[in-house]
Amino acid sequence: MSGGGAHLKDEGSRLQVVSAGAIAGLVSRFCIAPLDVLKIRLQLQIHSLSDPLDTVRKARYGAVVTFTNILRDEGVTAFWKGNLSAELLYINYGAVQFSTYRLATQTLYPLHLPNGAEAFISGAIAGASATTVTYPLDLLRTRFAAQGRDRIYANLRSGVRDIWREEGAKGFFQGLGAGVGQVVPYMGLFFCAYETLRPRLAKLSLPFGSGDATAGVLSGVLAKTGVFPLDLIRKRLQVQGPSRARYVGGKIPVYGEGVLRTGRSIVRREGWRGLYRGLGVGLVKSAPASAVTMWTYERAMKVMKEMELAKVQ
Repeated sequence: MSGGGAHLKDEGSRLQVVSAGAIAGLVSRFCIAPLDVLKIRLQLQIHSLSDPLDTVRKARYGAVVTFTNILRDEGVTAFWKGNLSAELLYINYGAVQFSTYRLATQTLYPLHLPNGAEAFISGAIAGASATTVTYPLDLLRTRFAAQGRDRIYANLRSGVRDIWREEGAKGFFQGLGAGVGQVVPYMGLFFCAYETLRPRLAKLSLPFGSGDATAGVLSGVLAKTGVFPLDLIRKRLQVQGPSRARYVGGKIPVYGEGVLRTGRSIVRREGWRGLYRGLGVGLVKSAPASAVTMWTYERAMKVMKEMELAKVQ
């Protein structure tokens, strides 16, 4: 742990929490960018996973083949497509998430809720706030990652300009309902599991402060599996719009408005397994992302508190 209290709410000042959250988001994003691009590409594939006659298409679009195709056709830099918008997303997301979580836990403290319930509610509030504030950057990140050699947006500035001109302000929030619907239970489960596991793992004295990372891994895998269908629905909705057919894979259907309607359409066309397309890569991404985020957050917080203490002395 960072040397603070047993729980995240007991650690650091507001500025330290915001700074540590932003640093954690920056480092985490850079480390997991290739897996994020691969997951998005898999989530946007629309062939059936339930049709036993569709084995040819399944073979063509698996994770390994998709990875190889990206590397061969677009080069290694393609795995960091949309990295500018993604870095801005993760920096701001981390800052808002951790500062809101701290504020929420401190607000709920007088109610004397069980630690698990307090962590779940605070995590849900933090996740919903951070997702809403940073959603336009999340949408841009998805659209850049879905671009192949046919570049729809030349850069971040042109992406913002074209979406505003062609889709209006509403275009930046395509799939927000699925995003918030996913992140509320996800962050609730994540922080509840993390706050439960972290003190127990701290007693094991794991090397390099890896108890924080281990708690992050276990919490991330548990939470990601539970809400993955909503993450997939969000990605499908994010690439709706006039350029829909130009993304890698093409032929992305037009989905009716609403999360439930989109989910039913996916199940009808691709089967229930279609809602879990890319789950394996998502879990492989989620584990290190959660580990790196929480480890970096705790280390950054520790350094800032040591610097503050040195100034006092």
